Amino acid sequence: MATQEKKNQVEKNAGGKVSYPLTKINFIMMGICLLLIIIGFWLMTGDANVGDKFNENIFESSRVTTGPIIAFLGFVLMAFAIIYRKKDNKKDDNEDNA
Repeated sequence: MATQEKKNQVEKNAGGKVSYPLTKINFIMMGICLLLIIIGFWLMTGDANVGDKFNENIFESSRVTTGPIIAFLGFVLMAFAIIYRKKDNKKDDNEDNA
C-alpha cells in the first residue's frame, strides 16, 4: 500500500523522467517570500511604552504601514510560489502529435 501512495505522489513523464510537484524555481521563490515576511516583521519591531513614559515611536510609518504591507505581500506571494508551475512546451507538443 505504501508503494501505491508513492506512485500517486510522483508522476512519470513519457520520457521516463520523474516529475515532482515543486521544482527548484518554486523553492527559490518560497525563500524570497520567507525573506520578505521576516523583513516585514523586523520592520514592525521596536520599543514599547515603558511605565508612564509614552513612546511616540510606536506610530512610525515603518511600524504601522510599511512592515505590515511587506509581510502581507510575502504571505500572498508565498501562495503564488507554491502554486506556480513553469509551462513546458515540449510536453504540449508531444501530446498534440500523439
